[in-house]
Amino acid sequence: MDAFDAGAGSLLRQPKAVWATAGASVVAFMGIGLVDPILPSIAQGLDATASQVSLLFTSYFLITAVAMLVTGFVSSRVGGRKTLLLGLALVVVFAGLAGTSHSVAELVGFRAGWGLGNALFVSTALAVIVGAAAGGSAAAILLYESALGLGMACGPLLGALLGDANWRYPFFGTAFLMAVGFLCITVFLKEQPKPARKTSLLDPLKALGHGGLASAAASAFFYNYTFFTVLAFTPFVLDMTPYKSGAVFFAWGLLLAVFSVLVAPRLQRRFGSLKVLGGSLVLLAVDVLVLGYGSHAVAIVCTILSGAFIGVNNTVYTELALGVSDAPRPVASAGYNFVRWFAAAAAPYFAPKIEEWSDIHMPFVVAAVTAVLGALVVVVRRNALTHEAEELESKHATEDSVAVFAN
Repeated sequence: MDAFDAGAGSLLRQPKAVWATAGASVVAFMGIGLVDPILPSIAQGLDATASQVSLLFTSYFLITAVAMLVTGFVSSRVGGRKTLLLGLALVVVFAGLAGTSHSVAELVGFRAGWGLGNALFVSTALAVIVGAAAGGSAAAILLYESALGLGMACGPLLGALLGDANWRYPFFGTAFLMAVGFLCITVFLKEQPKPARKTSLLDPLKALGHGGLASAAASAFFYNYTFFTVLAFTPFVLDMTPYKSGAVFFAWGLLLAVFSVLVAPRLQRRFGSLKVLGGSLVLLAVDVLVLGYGSHAVAIVCTILSGAFIGVNNTVYTELALGVSDAPRPVASAGYNFVRWFAAAAAPYFAPKIEEWSDIHMPFVVAAVTAVLGALVVVVRRNALTHEAEELESKHATEDSVAVFAN
């Protein structure tokens, strides 16, 4: 049995609290891609332009980025369980309110509140899963990435199924599912031990003073611009019915899940994290460039294929962010996410604007360039990342060996 198989085996043997948190995480990540298939329907229903509707992503991720400075501050004072429940409650309220919107401005505002709740939940969920999961951090990260991939795959599908009847229904559906998640966390998750030291609002920023973490965050910033150009702008380019668009992004999400959980760990062990990350970013750049200039059928294929590269990147970046510095994991994660989510906010806003200023191809050219820039950061800063990455892989190998012995 190799190290990966040990991690995958322990992935399935988890406490109920971990499964409850992971299940709620699936729904939380569903909320990101939920609006993808219904963006044209929302634009039509609220008489809005593509650039106005894209602000649904911008407000969501802008608030999410800023909130990353608050999550550790809150969780270190009230505890992980209460922070999760607060985040879930905010998502339930604002997702429900989003479904009642009568203007783009209202919908954008409610998505901002939704982003705050999601930030509190998602950042804390990762720390809770890592702390409570059986099998070490490797199994915990695989479980978290599984939740991310499944949520990314099911979000567009749910959006298409409910949105085909009315664009408001997916928001109500998300509010209901998150309410179920709230009940599961309440029942199955006991209060987590509070950290010995309370986290200040500036701790995540101070953590970015570490060269390795700052490099990982900078590279992830450029990568996330590419990622969310695909996620937020491509639906307007494909211009398909909610069902067809939902099917495309469901296939995209499945590839994301498979490559993040099954393929990425094996590639890392064979070639090393940094080589895998650099290569995947370059391939993603080629993919989005072909997507922008290809036929409609080619654009569909490239959209789905991008899920494979995004899945690999997500896993490697998550591991680097958690292990590249000596900062506590929640603090390092908050600093890293603070940087990268700004790109997720920028891409949905600038991609339609770039199209208005030039043509429909140029947003994908810019996205290809940012993916290459992400790879260049990895290459140029490899000395800051290599030592930490090697230590990370050695630590994971040790943990996996312990898991093998325990099993």
